[in-house]
Amino acid sequence: NNLYIIILGSEFMTDDIFLSRYPSIDLHGEIGDIARVRVKDFIDENIILGNDTIIVIHGIGEGIVKNSVYEMLHSNKDVISYGTDPFNNGCTIVKIKIK
Repeated sequence: NNLYIIILGSEFMTDDIFLSRYPSIDLHGEIGDIARVRVKDFIDENIILGNDTIIVIHGIGEGIVKNSVYEMLHSNKDVISYGTDPFNNGCTIVKIKIK
């Protein structure tokens, strides 16, 4: 079985077990500007650590945090690509450049 269920608060989230091997940052409860800064710092840390893939957990909600993070990802020169996880709309898979 490649899927398991994680219960976060009142939300049910399916999580691909293969994504659990990547570093992740959980932005539940954050506001847009703070989320953007936290993800930028997380990207910088993972470049230093040599991780080329990270997971950003932003939740579904009204899309405010996701949109804010996507604006930052779009303009970040260290980001190669990013996209919503096909199994979980509440998180984004980000590929980053390793220097």
